[in-house]
Amino acid sequence: MELSGKRVLVTGGAVRIGRAICLAFAAAGARVSIHCHNSLSEAEALLAQLGPPGGHQITRGELTDTDYAASLFESLGGVDILVNNASMFQRAALADEDASAVERQMAVNFLAPLELMKRFHAQGLPDGLVVNLLDQRIWGVDPLTGSYALSKKALAEATFSAALSWAPRTRVNGVAPGPVFPPKGLEGPGMRLELGSVPLGRAVPAEEVAAACLFLARSGSVTGQVINVDGGQHLIQRRPA
Repeated sequence: MELSGKRVLVTGGAVRIGRAICLAFAAAGARVSIHCHNSLSEAEALLAQLGPPGGHQITRGELTDTDYAASLFESLGGVDILVNNASMFQRAALADEDASAVERQMAVNFLAPLELMKRFHAQGLPDGLVVNLLDQRIWGVDPLTGSYALSKKALAEATFSAALSWAPRTRVNGVAPGPVFPPKGLEGPGMRLELGSVPLGRAVPAEEVAAACLFLARSGSVTGQVINVDGGQHLIQRRPA
């Protein structure tokens, strides 16, 4: 796919990995829509940084709000590439989470991107692309991340199912990062502990996650794939068949 002039929506695009993805697509000539909810000032600063070519914009809203999601693609004038990046992370063992915590993570990390995937496909584009940001935890069992890991596993399965169901019109792929930025509240010792399970022993640059998204956008023969950008961490997580 030629990216020049393509319309790209990046959910949670104002900060962290989403910001790197927005910068990468803009540098490739795409017209980027930065979605944000609570990070409006960061989105405005990023919009000013993107610069030419024009056509970049901000959309602000709660992705779990069905009314907002229902009108999102129309309000943006159509979208050629959807990057489902927005997510939330709360570290807790499944047995220690109450129902509301489970429901919230499933809603943000699985149900909202699933709804956006369906509405994206319903646009009827002849050559659309969805990229779902997953997590290397989809390949194994992490007993300390409860419903977060479950929500990402569910999104991975939706990625595979949609790729098969929606071909040849819509390609659907995933990128599974390892530790890029420390989760809020886990800076310092928590990040060092996480890096202890990374074979390459270092954090993943956000720009490398963004580069994987660009590869999937440009590779028209790739669908139903997940690229691990995790320093080999999935090799520790992966369970034998």
